[in-house]
Amino acid sequence: MAIFVNEPSHTFNEYLLIPGYSSSQCIPANVSLKTPLVKFKKGEESAITMNIPMVSAIMQSVSGEKLAVALATEGGVAFIYGSQSIEDEAAMVRRAKNHKAGFVVSDSNVTPDATLADVVALKEKTGHSTIAVTHDGTPNGKLQGIVTSRDYRVSRMAPDTKVVEFMTPFEKLICAEEGTTLKVANDIIWDHKLNSLPIIDKEGNLCYMVFRKDYDTHKQNPNELLDNEKRYVVGAGINTRDFAQRVPALVEAGVDVLCIDSSEGFSEWQKITIEWIREHYGDSVKVGAGNVVDGAGFRFLAECGADFIKVGIGGGSICITRETKGIGRGQATALIEVCAERDRYFEETGIYIPVCSDGGIVYDHHITLALAMGADFVMLGRYFARFDESPSNRVSIGGTYYKEYWGEGSARARNWQRYDLGGDKKLSFEEGVDSYVPYAGSLKDNVAMSLAKVKSTMCNCGALTIPELQEKAVLTLVSATSIVEGGAHDVIQKDKGTNIK
Repeated sequence: MAIFVNEPSHTFNEYLLIPGYSSSQCIPANVSLKTPLVKFKKGEESAITMNIPMVSAIMQSVSGEKLAVALATEGGVAFIYGSQSIEDEAAMVRRAKNHKAGFVVSDSNVTPDATLADVVALKEKTGHSTIAVTHDGTPNGKLQGIVTSRDYRVSRMAPDTKVVEFMTPFEKLICAEEGTTLKVANDIIWDHKLNSLPIIDKEGNLCYMVFRKDYDTHKQNPNELLDNEKRYVVGAGINTRDFAQRVPALVEAGVDVLCIDSSEGFSEWQKITIEWIREHYGDSVKVGAGNVVDGAGFRFLAECGADFIKVGIGGGSICITRETKGIGRGQATALIEVCAERDRYFEETGIYIPVCSDGGIVYDHHITLALAMGADFVMLGRYFARFDESPSNRVSIGGTYYKEYWGEGSARARNWQRYDLGGDKKLSFEEGVDSYVPYAGSLKDNVAMSLAKVKSTMCNCGALTIPELQEKAVLTLVSATSIVEGGAHDVIQKDKGTNIK
Protein backbone atom coordinates (compact mmCIF):
# COMPACT_ATOMS: atom_id res chain seq x y z
CA MET A 1 0.00 0.00 0.00
CA ALA A 2 1.19 3.54 -0.70
CA ILE A 3 2.72 5.62 2.09
CA PHE A 4 0.59 8.60 3.04
CA VAL A 5 1.98 11.85 4.43
CA ASN A 6 -1.15 13.33 5.96
CA GLU A 7 0.44 16.59 7.08
CA PRO A 8 -0.26 19.19 4.37
CA SER A 9 2.77 20.65 2.66
CA HIS A 10 3.06 24.42 2.94
CA THR A 11 4.25 27.33 0.83
CA PHE A 12 6.22 30.41 1.87
CA ASN A 13 3.08 32.54 1.93
CA GLU A 14 1.75 30.45 4.81
CA TYR A 15 4.55 31.53 7.16
CA LEU A 16 5.58 34.70 8.95
CA LEU A 17 8.67 35.51 10.98
CA ILE A 18 8.12 36.57 14.59
CA PRO A 19 10.41 39.51 15.44
CA GLY A 20 13.14 38.95 18.01
CA TYR A 21 15.24 41.25 20.18
CA SER A 22 17.25 43.73 18.10
CA SER A 23 20.33 45.33 19.61
CA SER A 24 21.55 48.79 18.61
CA GLN A 25 24.01 47.01 16.28
CA CYS A 26 21.18 45.46 14.28
CA ILE A 27 21.07 47.93 11.43
CA PRO A 28 21.05 46.98 7.72
CA ALA A 29 24.50 48.49 7.16
CA ASN A 30 25.97 45.87 9.52
CA VAL A 31 24.28 42.87 7.89
CA SER A 32 26.44 40.43 5.91
CA LEU A 33 24.74 38.28 3.27
CA LYS A 34 27.81 36.18 2.50
CA THR A 35 26.92 32.54 1.97
CA PRO A 36 28.64 29.36 0.73
CA LEU A 37 27.91 28.12 -2.78
CA VAL A 38 29.67 24.73 -2.63
CA LYS A 39 30.33 22.15 0.07
CA PHE A 40 33.15 22.33 2.57
CA LYS A 41 34.48 20.44 5.57
CA LYS A 42 33.95 21.53 9.15
CA GLY A 43 36.50 24.15 10.11
CA GLU A 44 37.24 25.06 6.50
CA GLU A 45 35.74 27.62 4.13
CA SER A 46 33.78 27.04 0.95
CA ALA A 47 35.82 27.24 -2.26
CA ILE A 48 33.22 29.73 -3.54
CA THR A 49 31.49 32.11 -1.15
CA MET A 50 28.89 34.44 -2.63
CA ASN A 51 28.36 37.96 -1.35
CA ILE A 52 24.60 37.76 -1.79
CA PRO A 53 22.34 34.67 -1.54
CA MET A 54 21.02 34.81 -5.10
CA VAL A 55 21.65 32.69 -8.20
CA SER A 56 19.77 32.76 -11.49
CA ALA A 57 17.79 29.87 -12.95
CA ILE A 58 19.21 27.72 -15.74
CA MET A 59 16.76 29.03 -18.32
CA GLN A 60 16.89 30.36 -21.88
CA SER A 61 14.81 33.38 -20.94
CA VAL A 62 16.88 34.20 -17.85
CA SER A 63 20.56 33.35 -17.79
CA GLY A 64 22.64 34.63 -20.68
CA GLU A 65 26.08 36.21 -20.58
CA LYS A 66 24.78 39.74 -19.85
CA LEU A 67 22.89 38.57 -16.79
CA ALA A 68 25.93 36.53 -15.70
CA VAL A 69 28.04 39.68 -15.69
CA ALA A 70 25.36 41.83 -14.02
CA LEU A 71 24.66 39.31 -11.25
CA ALA A 72 28.35 38.63 -10.53
CA THR A 73 28.82 42.40 -10.30
CA GLU A 74 26.30 42.39 -7.45
CA GLY A 75 27.86 39.38 -5.74
CA GLY A 76 25.76 36.44 -6.97
CA VAL A 77 26.15 33.75 -9.63
CA ALA A 78 24.26 33.13 -12.85
CA PHE A 79 23.97 29.64 -14.32
CA ILE A 80 24.09 30.06 -18.09
CA TYR A 81 21.47 27.88 -19.70
CA GLY A 82 22.50 24.50 -21.09
CA SER A 83 19.62 24.02 -23.54
CA GLN A 84 21.80 25.15 -26.43
CA SER A 85 24.73 23.69 -28.34
CA ILE A 86 27.88 22.89 -26.39
CA GLU A 87 29.82 25.39 -28.50
CA ASP A 88 27.35 28.20 -27.89
CA GLU A 89 27.17 27.63 -24.14
CA ALA A 90 30.96 27.48 -23.85
CA ALA A 91 31.23 30.70 -25.88
CA MET A 92 28.77 32.43 -23.52
CA VAL A 93 30.79 31.31 -20.51
CA ARG A 94 34.02 32.48 -22.13
CA ARG A 95 32.61 35.90 -22.98
CA ALA A 96 31.23 36.36 -19.46
CA LYS A 97 34.55 35.32 -17.92
CA ASN A 98 36.47 37.73 -20.14
CA HIS A 99 34.03 40.62 -19.88
CA LYS A 100 35.92 42.21 -17.03
CA ALA A 101 39.05 40.47 -16.14
CA GLY A 102 41.83 42.52 -14.73
CA PHE A 103 43.57 41.50 -17.94
CA VAL A 104 41.11 41.33 -20.82
CA VAL A 105 41.74 39.41 -24.03
CA SER A 106 40.84 41.93 -26.72
CA ASP A 107 37.78 40.92 -28.72
CA SER A 108 37.62 44.11 -30.84
CA ASN A 109 40.47 43.96 -33.34
CA VAL A 110 41.17 45.13 -36.90
CA THR A 111 44.09 45.14 -39.32
CA PRO A 112 45.86 48.35 -40.46
CA ASP A 113 44.24 47.91 -43.89
CA ALA A 114 40.71 47.92 -42.46
CA THR A 115 38.56 50.96 -43.11
CA LEU A 116 36.66 53.48 -41.02
CA ALA A 117 33.48 51.68 -42.07
CA ASP A 118 34.90 48.47 -40.58
CA VAL A 119 35.67 50.27 -37.32
CA VAL A 120 32.18 51.74 -37.08
CA ALA A 121 30.58 48.36 -37.83
CA LEU A 122 32.73 46.65 -35.20
CA LYS A 123 31.86 49.26 -32.60
CA GLU A 124 28.14 48.79 -33.31
CA LYS A 125 28.54 45.03 -32.98
CA THR A 126 30.57 44.90 -29.76
CA GLY A 127 29.83 48.25 -28.16
CA HIS A 128 33.55 48.75 -27.57
CA SER A 129 35.09 52.11 -28.41
CA THR A 130 38.69 50.92 -27.94
CA ILE A 131 39.86 48.75 -30.84
CA ALA A 132 43.27 47.12 -31.11
CA VAL A 133 45.04 47.20 -34.47
CA THR A 134 47.12 44.08 -34.98
CA HIS A 135 49.00 42.92 -38.07
CA ASP A 136 46.51 40.11 -38.70
CA GLY A 137 43.42 41.40 -36.89
CA THR A 138 43.61 38.71 -34.20
CA PRO A 139 43.55 39.25 -30.41
CA ASN A 140 47.17 38.16 -30.09
CA GLY A 141 48.71 39.53 -33.28
CA LYS A 142 51.61 41.99 -33.40
CA LEU A 143 50.30 45.29 -32.07
CA GLN A 144 50.35 48.09 -34.67
CA GLY A 145 48.24 50.72 -32.92
CA ILE A 146 45.01 51.57 -31.13
CA VAL A 147 41.82 53.20 -32.38
CA THR A 148 39.46 55.01 -30.02
CA SER A 149 36.47 57.25 -30.69
CA ARG A 150 38.79 60.27 -30.34
CA ASP A 151 40.78 59.20 -33.42
CA TYR A 152 38.05 59.73 -36.01
CA ARG A 153 34.95 61.71 -36.89
CA VAL A 154 32.47 59.86 -39.05
CA SER A 155 30.92 63.08 -40.35
CA ARG A 156 34.24 64.43 -41.67
CA MET A 157 36.01 61.30 -42.91
CA ALA A 158 35.39 59.02 -45.86
CA PRO A 159 34.14 55.53 -44.91
CA ASP A 160 36.95 53.93 -46.93
CA THR A 161 39.71 55.74 -44.99
CA LYS A 162 42.31 53.18 -43.91
CA VAL A 163 42.78 52.55 -40.21
CA VAL A 164 46.52 53.09 -40.55
CA GLU A 165 45.83 56.71 -41.47
CA PHE A 166 44.01 57.69 -38.26
CA MET A 167 45.00 55.17 -35.57
CA THR A 168 47.38 56.04 -32.73
CA PRO A 169 50.49 54.18 -33.93
CA PHE A 170 52.44 51.74 -31.77
CA GLU A 171 55.40 54.08 -31.27
CA LYS A 172 53.12 56.63 -29.59
CA LEU A 173 51.46 54.09 -27.29
CA ILE A 174 52.30 53.44 -23.66
CA CYS A 175 52.41 49.67 -23.15
CA ALA A 176 53.41 47.27 -20.39
CA GLU A 177 55.23 43.98 -20.70
CA GLU A 178 53.67 40.60 -20.09
CA GLY A 179 54.01 39.69 -16.44
CA THR A 180 53.09 43.16 -15.16
CA THR A 181 50.83 42.89 -12.11
CA LEU A 182 47.35 44.37 -12.13
CA LYS A 183 48.33 46.88 -9.44
CA VAL A 184 51.28 48.13 -11.48
CA ALA A 185 49.15 48.25 -14.64
CA ASN A 186 46.55 50.39 -12.89
CA ASP A 187 49.29 52.66 -11.54
CA ILE A 188 50.57 53.17 -15.10
CA ILE A 189 47.03 54.01 -16.26
CA TRP A 190 46.62 56.61 -13.52
CA ASP A 191 50.11 58.08 -13.88
CA HIS A 192 49.74 58.60 -17.63
CA LYS A 193 46.02 59.45 -17.59
CA LEU A 194 45.18 56.55 -19.91
CA ASN A 195 41.84 54.88 -20.59
CA SER A 196 43.47 51.60 -21.54
CA LEU A 197 46.86 49.91 -21.33
CA PRO A 198 47.97 47.23 -23.82
CA ILE A 199 50.00 44.35 -22.36
CA ILE A 200 52.46 42.94 -24.92
CA ASP A 201 55.05 40.15 -24.98
CA LYS A 202 58.73 40.55 -25.90
CA GLU A 203 57.93 40.18 -29.62
CA GLY A 204 55.36 42.97 -29.48
CA ASN A 205 52.35 40.68 -29.71
CA LEU A 206 49.22 41.83 -27.91
CA CYS A 207 48.44 39.72 -24.85
CA TYR A 208 45.80 41.66 -22.92
CA MET A 209 44.17 45.04 -22.39
CA VAL A 210 43.72 46.67 -18.97
CA PHE A 211 40.99 49.31 -18.77
CA ARG A 212 40.56 52.26 -16.42
CA LYS A 213 36.79 51.68 -16.32
CA ASP A 214 37.29 48.22 -14.82
CA TYR A 215 39.11 49.74 -11.85
CA ASP A 216 36.35 52.31 -11.44
CA THR A 217 33.66 49.64 -11.78
CA HIS A 218 35.25 47.55 -9.06
CA LYS A 219 35.35 50.51 -6.70
CA GLN A 220 31.68 51.22 -7.40
CA ASN A 221 30.69 47.57 -6.87
CA PRO A 222 32.41 46.30 -3.71
CA ASN A 223 30.34 43.10 -3.74
CA GLU A 224 31.70 41.92 -7.10
CA LEU A 225 32.22 38.17 -7.11
CA LEU A 226 35.59 37.51 -8.75
CA ASP A 227 37.86 34.50 -9.15
CA ASN A 228 41.59 34.44 -8.34
CA GLU A 229 42.36 36.08 -11.67
CA LYS A 230 39.94 38.95 -11.04
CA ARG A 231 37.39 37.56 -13.51
CA TYR A 232 33.69 37.24 -12.81
CA VAL A 233 32.50 33.98 -11.24
CA VAL A 234 30.22 32.25 -13.77
CA GLY A 235 28.12 29.10 -13.53
CA ALA A 236 26.63 26.89 -16.25
CA GLY A 237 23.96 24.23 -16.59
CA ILE A 238 24.58 20.69 -17.82
CA ASN A 239 22.32 17.71 -18.51
CA THR A 240 22.59 13.97 -17.91
CA ARG A 241 22.94 13.07 -21.60
CA ASP A 242 25.93 14.84 -23.16
CA PHE A 243 27.93 15.66 -20.02
CA ALA A 244 31.01 13.81 -21.29
CA GLN A 245 31.28 16.34 -24.12
CA ARG A 246 29.73 19.42 -22.48
CA VAL A 247 31.66 19.45 -19.19
CA PRO A 248 35.17 19.51 -20.78
CA ALA A 249 34.13 22.36 -23.09
CA LEU A 250 32.74 24.41 -20.20
CA VAL A 251 35.77 23.75 -18.02
CA GLU A 252 38.06 24.83 -20.86
CA ALA A 253 35.98 28.01 -21.21
CA GLY A 254 36.69 28.81 -17.56
CA VAL A 255 33.38 27.98 -15.83
CA ASP A 256 33.57 28.14 -12.03
CA VAL A 257 30.66 25.91 -11.08
CA LEU A 258 28.24 23.58 -12.85
CA CYS A 259 24.71 22.53 -12.03
CA ILE A 260 22.74 19.58 -13.36
CA ASP A 261 19.54 20.98 -14.83
CA SER A 262 16.76 18.52 -14.15
CA SER A 263 13.16 18.71 -13.03
CA GLU A 264 13.69 15.79 -10.63
CA GLY A 265 17.08 14.82 -9.25
CA PHE A 266 16.49 11.67 -7.19
CA SER A 267 17.72 9.46 -10.03
CA GLU A 268 20.57 7.26 -11.16
CA TRP A 269 21.13 9.61 -14.11
CA GLN A 270 22.44 12.28 -11.78
CA LYS A 271 24.58 9.76 -9.94
CA ILE A 272 26.18 8.66 -13.21
CA THR A 273 26.83 12.29 -14.19
CA ILE A 274 28.45 13.24 -10.88
CA GLU A 275 30.54 10.04 -10.81
CA TRP A 276 31.88 10.81 -14.30
CA ILE A 277 32.87 14.32 -13.23
CA ARG A 278 34.61 13.01 -10.10
CA GLU A 279 36.41 10.32 -12.09
CA HIS A 280 37.78 12.79 -14.63
CA TYR A 281 38.22 15.96 -12.53
CA GLY A 282 38.16 14.91 -8.89
CA ASP A 283 36.88 17.71 -6.65
CA SER A 284 38.34 20.47 -8.83
CA VAL A 285 35.10 20.82 -10.81
CA LYS A 286 32.19 21.92 -8.63
CA VAL A 287 28.74 20.60 -9.54
CA GLY A 288 25.33 21.11 -7.97
CA ALA A 289 22.48 18.63 -8.34
CA GLY A 290 18.73 18.35 -7.86
CA ASN A 291 15.92 18.97 -7.62
CA VAL A 292 14.64 17.08 -4.58
CA VAL A 293 11.84 17.66 -2.06
CA ASP A 294 12.64 15.39 0.88
CA GLY A 295 15.43 14.15 3.10
CA ALA A 296 15.90 10.90 1.19
CA GLY A 297 16.53 12.82 -2.03
CA PHE A 298 19.06 15.06 -0.30
CA ARG A 299 20.88 12.10 1.26
CA PHE A 300 21.09 10.35 -2.11
CA LEU A 301 22.65 13.31 -3.91
CA ALA A 302 24.93 14.08 -0.96
CA GLU A 303 26.33 10.55 -1.09
CA CYS A 304 26.72 10.87 -4.87
CA GLY A 305 29.08 13.79 -4.26
CA ALA A 306 27.01 16.88 -5.12
CA ASP A 307 28.56 20.23 -4.15
CA PHE A 308 25.18 21.84 -3.48
CA ILE A 309 21.64 20.55 -3.71
CA LYS A 310 18.57 22.27 -5.12
CA VAL A 311 15.16 21.93 -3.50
CA GLY A 312 11.85 22.37 -5.27
CA ILE A 313 9.58 20.63 -7.76
CA GLY A 314 6.65 22.37 -9.40
CA GLY A 315 6.82 25.66 -7.50
CA GLY A 316 8.13 27.87 -10.30
CA SER A 317 5.80 30.49 -11.73
CA ILE A 318 5.91 28.95 -15.21
CA CYS A 319 6.14 25.32 -14.04
CA ILE A 320 3.11 23.04 -14.48
CA THR A 321 4.79 19.79 -13.38
CA ARG A 322 2.43 19.38 -10.45
CA GLU A 323 -0.74 19.68 -12.49
CA THR A 324 0.70 17.74 -15.45
CA LYS A 325 2.31 14.83 -13.58
CA GLY A 326 0.99 15.13 -10.02
CA ILE A 327 4.43 15.23 -8.39
CA GLY A 328 5.96 17.87 -6.15
CA ARG A 329 5.62 19.37 -2.70
CA GLY A 330 4.90 22.72 -1.10
CA GLN A 331 8.19 24.63 -1.23
CA ALA A 332 8.37 25.61 2.43
CA THR A 333 7.74 22.09 3.70
CA ALA A 334 10.22 20.59 1.23
CA LEU A 335 12.89 23.10 2.20
CA ILE A 336 12.43 22.62 5.94
CA GLU A 337 12.76 18.84 5.66
CA VAL A 338 15.77 18.92 3.34
CA CYS A 339 17.62 21.45 5.50
CA ALA A 340 17.01 19.31 8.57
CA GLU A 341 18.56 16.38 6.70
CA ARG A 342 21.45 18.63 5.61
CA ASP A 343 22.16 19.44 9.27
CA ARG A 344 22.06 15.75 10.25
CA TYR A 345 24.43 14.91 7.41
CA PHE A 346 26.81 17.64 8.59
CA GLU A 347 26.78 16.27 12.15
CA GLU A 348 27.49 12.75 10.90
CA THR A 349 30.17 13.52 8.32
CA GLY A 350 31.56 16.99 9.07
CA ILE A 351 30.71 17.97 5.48
CA TYR A 352 28.40 20.92 4.96
CA ILE A 353 26.46 20.85 1.69
CA PRO A 354 24.70 24.14 0.86
CA VAL A 355 21.01 23.99 0.01
CA CYS A 356 19.48 26.09 -2.76
CA SER A 357 15.78 26.88 -2.63
CA ASP A 358 14.54 26.81 -6.23
CA GLY A 359 11.01 28.04 -6.91
CA GLY A 360 8.10 29.42 -4.96
CA ILE A 361 9.54 32.93 -4.50
CA VAL A 362 6.73 35.38 -5.25
CA TYR A 363 7.57 38.32 -2.98
CA ASP A 364 10.88 39.67 -1.72
CA HIS A 365 10.13 38.57 1.84
CA HIS A 366 9.94 34.97 0.62
CA ILE A 367 13.70 35.16 0.11
CA THR A 368 14.14 35.91 3.81
CA LEU A 369 11.74 33.13 4.75
CA ALA A 370 13.68 30.65 2.61
CA LEU A 371 16.95 31.67 4.28
CA ALA A 372 15.39 31.44 7.74
CA MET A 373 14.10 27.94 6.95
CA GLY A 374 17.66 26.83 6.23
CA ALA A 375 18.43 27.66 2.61
CA ASP A 376 21.92 29.01 1.95
CA PHE A 377 20.75 30.78 -1.19
CA VAL A 378 17.81 30.96 -3.57
CA MET A 379 17.55 30.33 -7.31
CA LEU A 380 15.28 32.77 -9.14
CA GLY A 381 13.81 32.65 -12.64
CA ARG A 382 10.83 35.00 -13.02
CA TYR A 383 12.57 37.54 -10.78
CA PHE A 384 15.57 37.92 -13.12
CA ALA A 385 13.59 37.46 -16.35
CA ARG A 386 12.06 40.93 -15.79
CA PHE A 387 15.33 42.81 -16.11
CA ASP A 388 17.19 44.51 -18.95
CA GLU A 389 19.99 41.96 -18.72
CA SER A 390 17.88 38.85 -19.36
CA PRO A 391 18.12 37.42 -22.91
CA SER A 392 14.42 37.70 -23.78
CA ASN A 393 12.72 40.42 -25.80
CA ARG A 394 10.98 43.42 -24.28
CA VAL A 395 7.53 43.91 -25.79
CA SER A 396 4.78 46.49 -25.44
CA ILE A 397 1.28 45.18 -24.74
CA GLY A 398 -1.48 47.72 -24.32
CA GLY A 399 1.05 50.45 -23.62
CA THR A 400 2.80 48.48 -20.86
CA TYR A 401 6.21 46.88 -21.26
CA TYR A 402 6.76 43.20 -20.56
CA LYS A 403 9.59 40.70 -20.98
CA GLU A 404 9.03 37.31 -22.58
CA TYR A 405 9.43 34.42 -20.15
CA TRP A 406 9.12 30.73 -20.95
CA GLY A 407 9.78 27.57 -19.01
CA GLU A 408 12.42 25.01 -19.92
CA GLY A 409 9.61 22.47 -20.04
CA SER A 410 7.70 24.44 -22.68
CA ALA A 411 7.59 23.55 -26.34
CA ARG A 412 9.41 26.81 -27.06
CA ALA A 413 12.48 25.77 -25.04
CA ARG A 414 12.51 22.22 -26.43
CA ASN A 415 14.71 21.21 -23.52
CA TRP A 416 13.84 17.51 -23.48
CA GLN A 417 17.11 16.70 -21.67
CA ARG A 418 15.81 18.36 -18.51
CA TYR A 419 12.98 15.81 -18.31
CA ASP A 420 14.99 12.86 -19.60
CA LEU A 421 13.96 9.45 -18.29
CA GLY A 422 16.02 7.46 -20.75
CA GLY A 423 13.45 7.32 -23.55
CA ASP A 424 13.19 9.00 -26.93
CA LYS A 425 15.03 12.27 -27.45
CA LYS A 426 11.94 14.45 -27.49
CA LEU A 427 9.59 16.44 -25.26
CA SER A 428 6.50 14.25 -25.03
CA PHE A 429 4.37 16.82 -23.22
CA GLU A 430 4.85 20.27 -21.75
CA GLU A 431 5.80 20.89 -18.11
CA GLY A 432 6.20 24.66 -18.52
CA VAL A 433 4.37 27.56 -20.12
CA ASP A 434 5.23 30.44 -22.45
CA SER A 435 4.38 33.77 -20.85
CA TYR A 436 5.15 37.44 -20.15
CA VAL A 437 6.37 39.14 -16.97
CA PRO A 438 6.20 42.89 -16.21
CA TYR A 439 9.38 44.67 -17.28
CA ALA A 440 11.23 45.98 -14.22
CA GLY A 441 14.36 47.81 -15.44
CA SER A 442 17.93 47.11 -14.40
CA LEU A 443 19.09 44.19 -12.30
CA LYS A 444 21.27 46.38 -10.08
CA ASP A 445 18.45 48.63 -8.86
CA ASN A 446 16.01 45.78 -8.22
CA VAL A 447 18.48 43.51 -6.46
CA ALA A 448 19.52 46.39 -4.20
CA MET A 449 15.89 46.99 -3.23
CA SER A 450 15.14 43.31 -2.63
CA LEU A 451 18.21 42.81 -0.47
CA ALA A 452 17.48 45.99 1.48
CA LYS A 453 14.21 44.32 2.52
CA VAL A 454 16.01 41.09 3.42
CA LYS A 455 18.53 42.97 5.58
CA SER A 456 15.78 44.95 7.30
CA THR A 457 13.85 41.80 8.17
CA MET A 458 17.01 40.13 9.46
CA CYS A 459 17.54 43.10 11.78
CA ASN A 460 13.97 42.68 13.06
CA CYS A 461 14.94 39.12 13.96
CA GLY A 462 18.15 40.26 15.68
CA ALA A 463 20.41 38.64 13.08
CA LEU A 464 23.40 40.11 11.25
CA THR A 465 24.35 37.01 9.22
CA ILE A 466 22.42 34.25 7.46
CA PRO A 467 23.62 31.53 9.91
CA GLU A 468 22.52 33.77 12.79
CA LEU A 469 19.12 34.23 11.16
CA GLN A 470 18.72 30.46 10.86
CA GLU A 471 19.64 30.07 14.52
CA LYS A 472 17.38 32.81 15.88
CA ALA A 473 14.42 32.71 13.48
CA VAL A 474 11.00 31.96 14.92
CA LEU A 475 8.43 31.07 12.26
CA THR A 476 4.69 30.74 12.60
CA LEU A 477 2.08 29.24 10.32
CA VAL A 478 -0.70 31.63 9.42
CA SER A 479 -4.34 31.08 8.58
CA ALA A 480 -6.04 32.09 5.36
CA THR A 481 -7.78 34.89 7.25
CA SER A 482 -4.55 36.30 8.68
CA ILE A 483 -3.02 36.31 5.19
CA VAL A 484 -5.83 38.66 4.15
CA GLU A 485 -5.24 40.70 7.30
CA GLY A 486 -1.56 41.06 6.36
CA GLY A 487 -2.35 43.17 3.30
CA ALA A 488 -4.14 46.47 2.90
CA HIS A 489 -7.81 45.94 3.77
CA ASP A 490 -10.99 47.80 4.72
CA VAL A 491 -9.78 50.98 3.04
CA ILE A 492 -10.14 52.60 -0.36
CA GLN A 493 -6.60 52.89 -1.68
CA LYS A 494 -5.56 56.00 -3.55
CA ASP A 495 -4.39 55.51 -7.10
CA LYS A 496 -0.58 55.43 -6.86
CA GLY A 497 -0.38 57.29 -10.12
CA THR A 498 -2.49 60.21 -8.87
CA ASN A 499 -0.66 63.48 -8.38
CA ILE A 500 -1.68 65.22 -5.15
CA LYS A 501 -1.28 68.99 -5.40
